[in-house]
Amino acid sequence: QVQLVESGGGLVQAGGSLRLSCAASGRTLSTYAMAWFRQASGKEREFVAAVTVGGYTNYADSVKGRFTIARDNAKNTVDLRMNSLKPDDTAVYYCAAGRSYPLHQQRAYDYWGQGTQVTVSS
Repeated sequence: QVQLVESGGGLVQAGGSLRLSCAASGRTLSTYAMAWFRQASGKEREFVAAVTVGGYTNYADSVKGRFTIARDNAKNTVDLRMNSLKPDDTAVYYCAAGRSYPLHQQRAYDYWGQGTQVTVSS
């Protein structure tokens, strides 16, 4: 079992930055692909970014160039650095770990955190 706990969410003005962090316990993350998804109020959960075991990264078009996913296997964490935030980025952000594909689909992931709220004001 892998337990995932997200942190770093909060309220930020448009154009600002936040860094989300996902800490794992129970097992090392080094053998899992890691991802961030988000769910805005009244909408379905959507893919944001993923990083494979080998370090390959993949991003949703809506965040490409603004967000960066990074894993630290020594610390058993994965971060999401978010820059140039927009009101449309407002959502609950979830960390996920899995060993399947495709990376942008929820079914690839076996373990999920509880989520952290990000609110971007205009």
